[in-house]
Amino acid sequence: MSDPLLIEIPARIETNRLILRAHRAGDGPALHEALVESIGELRRSLWFIPWIAEEQTPESAELRCRRSEANFLARTDMPFLAFEKPTGRLVGSVGLHRTDWQVPKTEVGYWIRTSAAGNGYITEAVRALVTCAFDHLGAQRVELIADETNVPSRKVAERCGFELEGVRRNVLRGPDGRLRNGCVYARLPAAT
Repeated sequence: MSDPLLIEIPARIETNRLILRAHRAGDGPALHEALVESIGELRRSLWFIPWIAEEQTPESAELRCRRSEANFLARTDMPFLAFEKPTGRLVGSVGLHRTDWQVPKTEVGYWIRTSAAGNGYITEAVRALVTCAFDHLGAQRVELIADETNVPSRKVAERCGFELEGVRRNVLRGPDGRLRNGCVYARLPAAT
């Protein structure tokens, strides 16, 4: 296996309606605006991600962008911001996380800005990123893990061709203190 730093991974991916782009310095204001608008929903569905629980400030958003840029370059995490093509408005984020370069396998994760939900943006972005994982990373497996009660996220998985492999019971403690189940979805590269 090549050193991950030598793998060419595009920092920009275009879909029909979106531009997916790796974070960079200066993206903080757009990210902060989207997070402030969406933080209530994010805390309901992605409460287990530490940065979502933190206070959202312009400085924390800019730091997040700069750390994400560094992680992308180091290939330790590969997050992308999703922008509408016609307006340039930030509508969400999608990324490849917890990559195991030995297999190689990765996990796709995402969130959508509240006012952009229901437009199919995340489905479009996930499809593009999964294609990138297979074509550029040589991924042999892409996982998508969703809380069992997060029906919209599970529908994204199904629309993007992921198969439900199983439900991990009592895998997380929810914000209400109750134990939650996690659904494990996966896609494998198409047979040639």
